[in-house]
Amino acid sequence: MLVVFESIFPIFAIILLGFGLRKSNFVPKEHWRVLEELCFWIFFPCILATTLIKADLSAIELGPYVFTALAMMVSLGLFTLALWPILQRLWGTRRGQFSTVYQTATRWHGFIALAIVLKLYGQEGGALIALAMAIMVPFLQITNIFILATFSDSDGQSGPSLSKITKTIVINPILWGVLTGLVLNLLDVTVWEPAMTMADLLGRAALSMSLLALGAGLSLKAALKPSRELLVGLIGKLFITPAVMAGWALWFGISGLSFSVLMVCASVPTAMNGYLLAKKMGGDADLYAATSTVQTVVSFFSIPLVLWLAKTYASGL
Repeated sequence: MLVVFESIFPIFAIILLGFGLRKSNFVPKEHWRVLEELCFWIFFPCILATTLIKADLSAIELGPYVFTALAMMVSLGLFTLALWPILQRLWGTRRGQFSTVYQTATRWHGFIALAIVLKLYGQEGGALIALAMAIMVPFLQITNIFILATFSDSDGQSGPSLSKITKTIVINPILWGVLTGLVLNLLDVTVWEPAMTMADLLGRAALSMSLLALGAGLSLKAALKPSRELLVGLIGKLFITPAVMAGWALWFGISGLSFSVLMVCASVPTAMNGYLLAKKMGGDADLYAATSTVQTVVSFFSIPLVLWLAKTYASGL
C-alpha cells in the first residue's frame, strides 16, 4: 500500500504547488491561459503519440482483455448518460455541470495508473497499461468530446448542431495525438529519430504542466464544500467504475496480472486534462477542478482497498 501512496503523493503535491503559485500571485491568474493552451494543443498530443508509438502492443494477446475494457467503458458511459434526466429533474443540474459529471466519472488518469503499475508489476504490467491506453484513450476522447460539445453551457439549452459537434471532434489535437501514435505503431513505421526526440521532449512537459494548470484553477471553497454533482463524480469514478470493471473482467474470465492492471485503470482518479477540455468547451471547469482534487485525495485510500479486494477475492496479484 505504501507504493500506491508514494505514486499518488507527487501528483497531489504538484497540484498544490500550482494552487500556491496562483494564490500567492507569483504567477498571475491571467498568465495561466498560455500554459493551458500549450498543454491542450502541444504537450498532451505529443505525450499520447509517443507513448503509443513506443508501446509493444504485439507482445500482448488481444481478446478478453480488450473486450473487458470496451464493455466497461460502454456500460459505464450509458449508465452515466442515463443519469442526465434524473439529475436535471431532481437537482436542476445544468448542462455544463453534467458534462463535468460525465467526464469525471468516465475518464481515468493514465499517468497515475502507469506509475502504480510499473512499481507494483514491472515491465510486463507496463505493457498491459500501454494496451489499455491504446484501447481506452481514443474511445474516451471521442465520447467525452461529444458529450462536452452536446452539453456545453455556452450553447444554451438546445445544444450545438451535428456539424459543430463533428468539427469539434475532428480538430481536437488530443484525439489526433492518440490516432497518430496508434497508426504508426500498428503499421510499424519507424519515426525519424530527431522528430521522435522532439516529440518526446515536448511530451515530458505534459503531466507536470497540466497538473500545475489544474492547481491554478482549483476552487478551495468548492473542494471544502462538496456539491451533489461532485459526489456523483466521486462515487461514480472511485467506487462504481472498479465494480463495473471487476464484473466484466470476471465475466470474461480474466485473472492474475491482467485483472490487477485493469483494476488499477478503473480505480485511479479522473484525468487532469479533462479540466482543460471543460474550460475550453463550455463545461464546468470549477466543478471539474474540485471533483478531481477530492478524487485524488480519496484515492489515497480507495486504490489500496480496490487492489486488496482484487487480490483477496478475485485472483488478482
